[in-house]
Amino acid sequence: MSRGRYGGGFPAIAYTFKKAMEAGPLRLWRKMRSKNACKTCALGMGGQLGGMVNERGHFPEVCKKSLQAQVADMQGAIQPEFFERNSLSDLLKLTPKQAEDAGRLSFPLILEEGESHFKPLSWEAAMNIMAESLKKADPQSVGFYSSGRSSNEAAFLLSAFARVYGSNNVMNCSYYCHQASGVALKMSIGSGTATIELDDLKLCDLLVLAGANPASNHPRLMTLLAELRERGGHVIVINPLFEKGLEKFHVPSRPMSLLFGSEIASEYLQVKAGGDAALFIGALKSLIENKLVKLDFLDRHVNGYKELFEDCQSFSWQDIEERSGLRKVEIENFANYIAASKACIFAWAMGLTHHKWGVDNILALSNLALATGNVGKPGAGLLPIRGHSNVQGIGSMGFSPSLAEGLKSALEAIYKKDLPVDGGYDTHALISAAEQGKIDCLFVLGGNLWGSNPDSDWAGRAMQKIPDTFYLSTKLNPGHFHGRAQRTLILPVLARDEEKQASTQESMFNFVRLSDGGEENIKGQLRAEAEIIVDLAERVLSKEPFDWSSLRDYEQIRKQIARVIPGWQEIENIGKSAKEFTIAGRVFHKPEFPLSADGKAQMHRVSLPPKQGDEFRLITLRSEGQFNSVVYEEHDLYRGVPHRYCVLISQEDASRLDLKDGQKISLRGEAGRLENLELFVTRIKSGSLAMYYPEANVLIKGHLDERSKTPAFKSAAVWIESPGS
Repeated sequence: MSRGRYGGGFPAIAYTFKKAMEAGPLRLWRKMRSKNACKTCALGMGGQLGGMVNERGHFPEVCKKSLQAQVADMQGAIQPEFFERNSLSDLLKLTPKQAEDAGRLSFPLILEEGESHFKPLSWEAAMNIMAESLKKADPQSVGFYSSGRSSNEAAFLLSAFARVYGSNNVMNCSYYCHQASGVALKMSIGSGTATIELDDLKLCDLLVLAGANPASNHPRLMTLLAELRERGGHVIVINPLFEKGLEKFHVPSRPMSLLFGSEIASEYLQVKAGGDAALFIGALKSLIENKLVKLDFLDRHVNGYKELFEDCQSFSWQDIEERSGLRKVEIENFANYIAASKACIFAWAMGLTHHKWGVDNILALSNLALATGNVGKPGAGLLPIRGHSNVQGIGSMGFSPSLAEGLKSALEAIYKKDLPVDGGYDTHALISAAEQGKIDCLFVLGGNLWGSNPDSDWAGRAMQKIPDTFYLSTKLNPGHFHGRAQRTLILPVLARDEEKQASTQESMFNFVRLSDGGEENIKGQLRAEAEIIVDLAERVLSKEPFDWSSLRDYEQIRKQIARVIPGWQEIENIGKSAKEFTIAGRVFHKPEFPLSADGKAQMHRVSLPPKQGDEFRLITLRSEGQFNSVVYEEHDLYRGVPHRYCVLISQEDASRLDLKDGQKISLRGEAGRLENLELFVTRIKSGSLAMYYPEANVLIKGHLDERSKTPAFKSAAVWIESPGS
């Protein structure tokens, strides 16, 4: 049945006014227009051209997600009485929205082993506890985790501190989102990020949008898709779930679109959950059979294509149809769109990466792009649609378990110390090590690490075995309680636009922005993340041979980044020049690839995804009122779903099982079970179910992609049981 409404439009405008009244219209306007990068998605907005401005200087650029994040940071402070009234057992019952709505953290908190309540403590006491814990621990038993919320300066500083301290257990949230993209792209073209810049979206005539829902998660991208359709181009949407906002979107800043809506999808291909690689293999097979591949381009610029083509032609159409869930004619039509295009951009999000075969999904898509000559020219290329505002920057700063040799030697030259050689834990391996009692201390820079894990009961048990965990956060989230340690500190930090020094962030188009910082939204004992890290380094490490106090100045951190990180030389003077820049060597407007000495890209053989058995494949989703694990609204406006404890099912599957819309059911997964879930019949591919993240995580066993270590959040095996009345 049809649910929800098309995206954007007057409800988005009404929501803007609602949020303005919550925060104060003038106060919110000043915050939104300040020279700071947007706090939400990595599409990029704000910086030295002013808030609500994109990388091309276009104004106004704003969306509900940025308003939600800004207003949330403008909440009042949580008072000490809150923690006196609410014991740990009370806090464990908070939903993500309730935790978010509790207010800003404004003083350090501690939960001692065996105690029932968090209690305030001084910053001096908190810093001493952290320093003593790190001094006592074996560096190999200490983990450092970062979300995508922090600045480049804080991420680089924490990574450098961890290495000098002696730990390579440095992991970030991308292992639970786009790590499969980075791994595959480095295998294919030699660079792990987007091959295009924002202007290329103005030049393409076709955009393939796979496993992504920007209508909810990256609303400002919808304006560009609407413009593409208006100039006669096409958008092919690939998604098991039909999203109304991807069929038509009402762009609030465009009067005609606001009133009548803009067509988005030229074609909407509802693949099986996890069936994307089969679609891409089938499309390539069709192009080969019809002699529509770019052989001249392949001969000059790509290795391995002849072997791949032989392999591709060996797959039967019957297998391709069964694994993809699409008919041959639909796949051939998709291939013909690409063949007819002069410049095609292939864009995707976690609908492709969240599978045991996530790397294969991206390799199959890269193969298709290379076979049609759509990498290495203006208006064409590969675009992983990143989530958090600086998640790509965190990775660029080397915040990962393994350092490239050049980066390692550059850091050793600065800090005059040999750094650890062996690779550290990735994010899931860290939790597994905690379960085995191998982690003595965990330092968490933002985010909700517990809520990001599959099998949340297992993750909670594992994290509670850690002796000490230190969270740096702006607000509460359920991970502070379910992911508590034997002793837990929660330290209140400034949001990026509250810091006293300017900092930098990187968009998903490889563009580095400078954020000026500003005034604190609340009065309290808040500190900048980098300030805390430097303070900790001074207490834990000797002043010789390197004096960490010099890095209290962000200009000095940026000098180190310029020396150490390839392509980032321009960051050294950005604080003085305010000249924002595109990172060198990332955008491919010529078919010259840094993968090998001959400058060629590489095609890779890819297997068809496995057949689906009698199980459903569960897709975890974010709602329209959600960003990552942060929930701003319980209802999902665009899907017409009033709450989060529900299961989306197709009419075909509901009829087959004699289930009704609104019926309560139980859902069993490989890791756990959820009761009393409401069924919502909607337009989703038969054999697939959908639920909201992180509530669904309790069901999902931690099956990982072997190469990227990314969990299979979008193709988890589940079974419907015990239907009620």
